Amino acid sequence: MLELQGIHKTFNIGTVNEKKALVDLNLKINDGDFITVIGGNGAGKSTMLNIIAGVFTPEEGKITIDGVELKKKRKNKKDASSVEETPTQSVTTLDITKMPEYKRAAMIGRVFQDPMVGTAANMSIEENLALANRRGKRRGLRWNITKEERELFREKLKMLDLNLEDRMTTKVGLLSGGQRQALTLLMATLIKPKVLLLDEHTAALDPKTASKVLSLTDEITGKDKITTVMITHNMKDAISYGNRLIMMMNGNIIYDVSGEEKKNLTVQDLLLKFEQNSDGEFANDRMLLS
Repeated sequence: MLELQGIHKTFNIGTVNEKKALVDLNLKINDGDFITVIGGNGAGKSTMLNIIAGVFTPEEGKITIDGVELKKKRKNKKDASSVEETPTQSVTTLDITKMPEYKRAAMIGRVFQDPMVGTAANMSIEENLALANRRGKRRGLRWNITKEERELFREKLKMLDLNLEDRMTTKVGLLSGGQRQALTLLMATLIKPKVLLLDEHTAALDPKTASKVLSLTDEITGKDKITTVMITHNMKDAISYGNRLIMMMNGNIIYDVSGEEKKNLTVQDLLLKFEQNSDGEFANDRMLLS
């Protein structure tokens, strides 16, 4: 459904701080996959997500996404017979390698590590949800939330089991970190994205809240069969969630496991795999991964 082919990304090229973040990275993400991503500090995990999201552009390689519906684009408004692209209903593969981040936003949802990033603190809960509900759609100058939207938001908020459905006019800045992260997750999936990117989205939360947000993640993505890529430093979570696990090191994927093999994994199996490929860096990264 989404494929990265031969991706290279280097920061500070030509300087003493040059860093090869991704080196000939290849990854094929199937429709409906829930992939957990683990790896030591500097392995390239977040860079990979930023490449998919369009924050960074690779020096080499190609990113394609499937199932994109092309719309009619007329060359001349007066000429109804003049059509530039394939009619609606046609499905193709789209090269998004150089597509800017704001254009990918209609296809890609994202939840960041910092709970404060994904929401507008000075706007109410319902206003934040309204922005998310109109992602990728044409917008006019009028700002209003319809009765139908409010009913939709209330039903979606009930799923979170945080009593936010009774606080829809509350400013988001007054919510706790866990409440904001749960709201961000809901916003990212309100309009089903082609791909949902989760960049250590529970790392800044306390264990109890993190567990709640992870359970919500599993429920929401499972219900709507949302293709998901989740970075985590918690190996137990990496094993427990999703149908596929990949391990990264030095800008590449060193381990890719799914199905029954993934279900039978243990934390010790992953530590051993990491140690075998760590080149002496295992002692430091073991603490990060544990």
